[in-house]
Amino acid sequence: MTHALRLASYNIRKCVGLDRRRTPYRTLEVINSLGADIIALQEADRRLGKRVAALPRDMVKSYSDFSAIDLDETGVSLGWHGNAILVRDGLELCEVQRLTLPGLEPRGAVIAQIGPLRVVAVHLGLIRRYRLEQMHAILAALADQPQMPTVITGDFNEWSPAKGMEPLKDHFTVHAPGLSFHAARPVAALDRFAINQDVHLKTAGVMKDTRARRASDHLPVWADVIV
Repeated sequence: MTHALRLASYNIRKCVGLDRRRTPYRTLEVINSLGADIIALQEADRRLGKRVAALPRDMVKSYSDFSAIDLDETGVSLGWHGNAILVRDGLELCEVQRLTLPGLEPRGAVIAQIGPLRVVAVHLGLIRRYRLEQMHAILAALADQPQMPTVITGDFNEWSPAKGMEPLKDHFTVHAPGLSFHAARPVAALDRFAINQDVHLKTAGVMKDTRARRASDHLPVWADVIV
């Protein structure tokens, strides 16, 4: 049996728009308009202190058809190292793993089996050396798990269209749907999807409407897949 799913990834910049206002409801409006089944969020929590959720969990529950995967170990955050995953109501969450990534900055990834698909939500480091180490760590974690349709998605922080993804290329095909940063004048495809051989990509794109251009410094990306 095949399943058609729309995936999305969105660095929400702690819900701070280009007007410098923190407006969670505006962020949620963009999320709702994506028409996605599974959404990986980056910068879903504030960076300092207790890392309080920038996008409140009760707001997601009340004003969307999504549930946030329970990743918080503090009682106040939405995600893990800022990575959160929203799942449309009705999709079954089977398993979740929090992964601490190497590097100079504190970084993490989330591995979640949602229905027939394994999703790895990432926000990789600013320095390529550490990004490569982080990709190797993700691959090592996946090597211990059963083979199944898998997508790695998020903010890869890689500016080059040709370099920086070498660790993934033996196992995944990396797709950059388009220029997603900076939202005011997109010049880089930082937000990507890496799919394994068990996932068929139908089409992918970048949301470029006026609301999305104001809500964050990243534009959301989406991909329609069959697994």
